[in-house]
This record gives sequence, C-alpha cells and structure tokens, in this order.
Amino acid sequence: YPFGGSARPTETADKQIVGGKGLGLQVMSKIGVDVPPGFTLTTPLCQVYQKENDLPAAVWSGVRENVERIERDMGKKFGSRDNPLLFSCRSGAAMSMPGMMDTVLNIGLNDETVEGLAKATDNPRFAWDSYRRLLDMFGEVVLGIPHEDFEKRFDKVKENANAKSDVDLTVDELKLLCDEYKQVYKEQNQYFPADPYEQLHACVKAVFGSWMTPRAVKYREINNIRNLIGTATNIQTMVFGNLGDDSGTGVAFSRNPSTGENVMYGEYLINAQGEDVVAGIRTPEPIRKMKEVLPAAYEKFLENVDKLEHYFKDMQDVEFTVEKGKLWMLQCRNGKRTGVAALKIAIDLVNEGICTKSEALLKVEPTHVEQLLHPTFSPDALKSDAYTKGVVAKGLPGSPGAAVGRLVFTPKQAEDMKANGESVILAREVTSPEDVGGMWAAAGIVTARGGMTSHAAVVARGWGKPCVCGCSDIVVSEVNDTLTIKATNEVFTAGDIISLNGTTGEVIRGGIEVNTPTLGGGLGLLLSWADQEEGVMKVLANADSGPDAMQAAENGAMGIGLCRTEHMFFSPERLPIVRRWIFHTECLDDLDHIKHFQRSDFKDLFVAMNGKDVTIRLLDPPLHEFLPRPEQVHERVAEECGFGTDVKRMLARIDSMHEENPMLGLRGCRLGIVKPEFTQMQVEAIISAAADFMEQSPEAKPHPRIMIPLIGSISEYKNQALIIKSEAERIRSERGIDVPYEIGTMIEVPRAALISDKIASLVDETDGKPLCTFFSYGTNDLTQMTMGISRDDSNGFIPKYLDLGIMLDDPFQTIDEEGVGKLVQHSAALGKSVNPTMSLSVCGEHGGDPKSIAFFDKVGLNYVSCSPYRVPVARLAAAQIRVQTRMAKAKEEEEKRTDSVQPKQTTIGNVESMSRVIVQ
Repeated sequence: YPFGGSARPTETADKQIVGGKGLGLQVMSKIGVDVPPGFTLTTPLCQVYQKENDLPAAVWSGVRENVERIERDMGKKFGSRDNPLLFSCRSGAAMSMPGMMDTVLNIGLNDETVEGLAKATDNPRFAWDSYRRLLDMFGEVVLGIPHEDFEKRFDKVKENANAKSDVDLTVDELKLLCDEYKQVYKEQNQYFPADPYEQLHACVKAVFGSWMTPRAVKYREINNIRNLIGTATNIQTMVFGNLGDDSGTGVAFSRNPSTGENVMYGEYLINAQGEDVVAGIRTPEPIRKMKEVLPAAYEKFLENVDKLEHYFKDMQDVEFTVEKGKLWMLQCRNGKRTGVAALKIAIDLVNEGICTKSEALLKVEPTHVEQLLHPTFSPDALKSDAYTKGVVAKGLPGSPGAAVGRLVFTPKQAEDMKANGESVILAREVTSPEDVGGMWAAAGIVTARGGMTSHAAVVARGWGKPCVCGCSDIVVSEVNDTLTIKATNEVFTAGDIISLNGTTGEVIRGGIEVNTPTLGGGLGLLLSWADQEEGVMKVLANADSGPDAMQAAENGAMGIGLCRTEHMFFSPERLPIVRRWIFHTECLDDLDHIKHFQRSDFKDLFVAMNGKDVTIRLLDPPLHEFLPRPEQVHERVAEECGFGTDVKRMLARIDSMHEENPMLGLRGCRLGIVKPEFTQMQVEAIISAAADFMEQSPEAKPHPRIMIPLIGSISEYKNQALIIKSEAERIRSERGIDVPYEIGTMIEVPRAALISDKIASLVDETDGKPLCTFFSYGTNDLTQMTMGISRDDSNGFIPKYLDLGIMLDDPFQTIDEEGVGKLVQHSAALGKSVNPTMSLSVCGEHGGDPKSIAFFDKVGLNYVSCSPYRVPVARLAAAQIRVQTRMAKAKEEEEKRTDSVQPKQTTIGNVESMSRVIVQ
C-alpha cells in the first residue's frame, strides 16, 4: 500500500491489514498532510514470515518497484554515492503497542553512500552521525548484538573526546565511533551488509520477526490484545531533523493525555533524530517553545494536528520531523490517555462539534470508568520510592481499587477496629461466608489462596472493596496473627500498616496516599448518553441490602437482578438464629425470627428500587456454609446454637451434616423441597414486605420477582413454583393488597438449559396461567458444572492454561462462548420459542465483563446484572456494543455501494489477494 509523493491514497484502507500506523499514513496523504513517501507491507505478510522465515519473491519485487517510484518522487537514488535515498523501517500493528516492536533508521548507508550524503547535504558531521546510528540499530535489531556493546564504545569515545553528549563529537570522532562499532560486529562474528537492498530486506524481516519477541507477546498478554493478524511493516523515506538548527524532531499529543485539557502536549529537539527525544540523551523542550525557533513549521504543525483531530474525531498522538525548515508528519494515531482525560476529551469533542454523543461513548474504555470510580493511588504515588520499593508481594487483582489500613487477621478484629474509627486490611488464608462481617468492616482484603472468582474476590467486587487474592507469595497465620513474605521472610503483625492495589494485585509495605473519586459530573453525563442509545441492553445490580440497593440506584441500575437472600444471614446478631434453625428445624420460633428480619430487608430493597424489578433468589448455598468450623466450637457457641454446654453433641451434629461435595448436595431448590417451610417463610417475607410498603405509601410500586435456584428438572421447578404461588396468593388475600409478583428460575444446571422450553411452558393447572415468566442465567455455577472446574480451586492451573494458550480467557471472568455460551444461547432460544415475551438475563460475575456483555447482547438477552460498583462499567459497555453494531452495519452497506461503482485499487503485485486469502 503506497503513500506520499505520487502515490494515490487507498480510500478503503483496512486498519487490520495496513496497521494503525499504515492507516494514519494513508489518511494523512489523503487529507493533504505532507508525509515522506513510502509503502506498507501488510499484516498478513507477518504471518507468512512467521511460517516461512521469508517473504514471497513477488513481494520483494514489489518492494523494488515502490523504491523506484520513491526515487522518482524524491529525485534521489537508493544506494547512490552522490545523493543517496535512505529509508526507515517501522512496525505498525492494528492496535498500538508502543516500544514493543522494532524500528531501524537510515537504511542505505555504507562506507561509500555516507560520503555521498555528506557531500549532498554539505554536512559531514550529520552524515557520519546518521551512519553510526544505523550501525547501532542494525546490529541490535537485526543481528541481536546487545546494545550495551555499542554503548560501551560510545562512552569510551565521548570520554576520550571530553564530550558530554553525542552533539559534542566532531566528524573525525564520529568516524572513529563508526570504526569502533564495526569492531563490535567482528567481535560478535557478525556481518554488516554494504548492499542497500540487502540491508532493507534484513530490516523488513527483523520488523516482522519482532511481532513474536517475548516483550511483544507479554505486552499483548497484559493488555488482552488478541485476534490480530500481526504487525505491518512501513518502509518510509528518511527525513532528517539533525541537519542543523533549522531542523528538529518531536512527539506530541493534541490534548493533555493525563488531564484531557485542550492544549498541545509534547516535546521537541532541535538538530536531532526521533529516538533522541525518548532516549533521554538530551533534554527535550516543551512543544510550545518550537514557535520561537521554527515559527512557520510550528504553525503548519498546529494546522496538521487540527486536521487530523477533526478527521479521526479523537485526540491524536503524532510524530514529526522538520528538515531544513520543512515539516514532515511521520505518523499519527489515537492517543492513549488516563480515565480522567478520556472522560474530559469525550465530552469536549461533543461540545466542540467534532463528534456525536454516540461516537464519544467509544472514546472512553470500560477500564477508564473503573479508574474513575474506585479509590486509587495517584500517578505520583505509583512512581514514588515508597511504592516501587515497598511492593512485598503480588497476587491476583481480585477487585480493583486502592486501600490502606492496619493489618488484622480475624473478622472480629476488623469489626472492633473499624468501630474505633480505624481503617483495616483483613488478611486471611481464604475467606468464607462467616467472614463477611470483617470483610465489610475492612478497607481491603488479601488472601493467600483463592482465584478471581473466589469468595473473597466475588464479595469484594460486589462491595467495591479492593482485594488481592490467591497471593501465593505470602503465608497467613491466623494463630500467630502474622503475614510472612515467603521470598524474604519479612513478617508483618497485627496493627502494621500495609497498602493494597487491587487493580494490579500488589501488596505494599506502609501507607500510600489514596484518591477517592465519586460518580457524577462528567461521568454521569456520559453514562446518560449511554442509556439513551437505541436498543441498549438494561443493566441491573446484584444487591442484598438497602445500602447496596441505594448504591446501585446511585450508579444508575435499572433494578435488582439478583438478591442473594443468604447474605442477609451473616451479621453477628442473626447468624446464631439461623444456626439454631439449621440444627433444630422443628423450632419454628427461630424460623419466625428469620422471617421478620428478611421482611425488613426486603422492604428496604423495594423502597430503594421503587417501581423497578427486584429479583430475589431463594436460599441457594449448602447449609454447611452457615455452620462454624469444628475448631471454632466452644461452650458459648454451643449454647447460642441450642446445645447448652454440650460441645461434643454439637460437633457430632455438625459431623452428621457433612457432605463430600456440598456444592452439588443439599442446596438450592433441593433445600426448599426437603424443607418446604423455608420456601414458604421466604415467600411470606417477600410478599409481606411489598404489601407493607404499599400500605405505607400510596406511591409505592414494588415489583418482586421470586427466583428458584439450581433446578435441574421440570418437577423440581413445578414443586417450588406451586408452593411460591400458593403462599403469595395467601398473603395477598389476607392483606387485601394486590401485590404484583413474578416467578422464574436461575438456569445454572446444564440439564435445565437443555429443557428450557419445557420449563417455560409450565402452567398452573388450576387457572391455566404460566408458572415461569423469566430465566436468569447463573453463569458462575453454569460454568463450573459445564466445564467441570471448581472456581475456588481454578487458580492452581488456569494461569498456566492462559500462559500456554490452552485457554484464551479465564472462563470465570469472560464467558466461554463455545461451551457455556452455547448453552445460554440454546436455552434462550428454547424459552423464547414457547414464550416470546419471556425475560432473559444474566446475573453471574460475567454480567459486569464488557466482552461477555457483547456476547449476551448478541444472544438477545434483556439485561445483565452485576455488582453495584460495576454498573457504570456495564452501562457503558452495553451502549458501546449498540454503537459498534450500528456503525459496522453502516460501514458494510457503504462498502457494498462503493464496490458497485469503483474498481479495486491495484497494490504491490498480488499482495492484496494474498493478504485476503491469509486473513480468511
């Protein structure tokens, strides 16, 4: 794909084929911005090179044809001894990977052409400076010679010349340096080719090869960059910023990438080449000062950047060179930015009329919203010695955000210290449901075991608390109240101050300053635009208490998609009552106590979500989760649980309730079938709470949806649904209040997904009305049961699976589309085939994952439900999917119209057709 000079820009250049840099060069050529002539070798050729370790002869022939075209444009000759044409060779994937792949400059210089360059420019120093740079870069990038070998020779020459930097070296000293660099080649048994085309071919291969270097692979892993074909390679005429004081080079952003302020942000250097700006050899000047020394070039630069910002409708990151007063733009791309900057830029672009509200939604990434909502360490704090030297361990980033507090090891310590106004960090080997009091009291949580969907991580994300989980670098002793760093044997004790970075999984010694942002202002405005998108999927919240529900409402949730009733049982004053009922189910007084506090909690939810759906899941987890561990049983606990002081009898009772695999045991609807009084009690509490609210306020519009968990058969569902309906109708009749309600189920057992049409078709034989009006997919358990993986134990192997490419995503974070996703899609289609108005949703952890949300939108679900703190992220992601879908459809229609009236442009030989085949 040629660009610049006499080349006609490609109107329909595809970023996936020509890469981001190549696309920018095509666009700049098209809109009248001067770029040094060149051409792009496409990303599919990267795959060819990885497979064959070379490129087809037709490609090399096309390279020579394009070099000849550029020779004519520039009036120079590649390899000439009089006025040589030189090239740069740069990488450029479809997604920006700054610094991860390779670049070589000044290609075409050798012992003869360097003299021609000196003569043509009347600047021998510049020519030999350019030659020594090529020798250095070619040796390192193409041949793998350590850069330090060249640096040592460079330092030695500077020392002997009493030179502080490269600009202080004379022509003779630069010639000596070139000889020293050639000596490095000899010592390494390497060869520097004098033939310009041999140099160019080697550099092209090196750039394509840099796609699979460890640093590039790791960068793609860290940034979750997948499904790219490879990198493109851009061969471009060299223009020189090191020709004297009327030349220079620089890098700039059209707006401040940290704050979003609409001011040019960047740096430049007079008499320098591009790598000098970032290498730190010389201190660059602020870009605004360029106006004083190169005023004409600066004005043209501002004009070009404004053109690019209006064309791309986004903040631009640009590189440029001024050669003898003439400005050349080398590349442009949409600039990377912080969450704060992304939000301001998106809103400003709309206000300035540069883009629409829908387009602005695509300028802010879901991770930007997370940055804006969670407590964070400031950028300065992250760079400080206190932070960088204070990192003592690293685990999994279970829940994002930053926290600082005194170390505690038991839930009681956490609650007591929080009551005294202390900020605390709770450290546990692993958390269990009975730790929730301490978890709620803690500012952050760290565990030695457990994965990204462990109890600690799931609960922390639901509450918006930072969590570092599965931190195998530490040993937590609850007996000794110590946290020991394995690598150094450093010991932290109760009361020591530590910091957690839940976004990176780091544990830091001492206290680091925390920033606490709030929802509102610009973010509130952006999310209001998201909610206005046509056909956007609704976002509800998982909330189990009034405060949770209020937080969800503040974050824009359209209702509650999951209330886990068991989470209402763990407060210190309630847990003994629940335990007594579990041990002595004949004790109806305890059941009545449970009903009363649940009734109060349900009313809080209805008040917070007045007029919106509140989906309440009946008790789901196995009963053992509510019981104390044997080592925690003593006389006081036995007395609380109705055993007097008979500890042995209580321990025997706990042992008799033991299940080998409790997650597949007596839980969910099975518990309601075996103990129907519990289902009846919960339904009475729900309907009574709604009636209380309606009785109290004429404006009340509660809408409970009662969800039956863990069904695997039609009979199980029908048993529970009829109990629910009977109890609900009894309360409505007794109270004389027409409380609206629905009955549905959580699909989390694969068998239920396969018989969804039969579940959806169930009716009450007494009145002929449907018994099931909604499905909510519990994708956490559905993933466990479908894949045969325990989410609490998966951290032992899933990270390795991801490293080896056996899995592309952690299935407990991003939906497994091919397996679990197929079940969801199949179930949804079966349900809709019977009842087209059936409500379909997801309430697992996947409900807050942008990639999973895209899948659920495609399947046709009505809403997703996630933790209150993930609601803003999900709202943005859902809207972005609608915008992207609409834009893709419009682009497809435009391409069809274009194809019908325009012939395809011919490119290098048969490369385009070759590229398309490889892509397919």
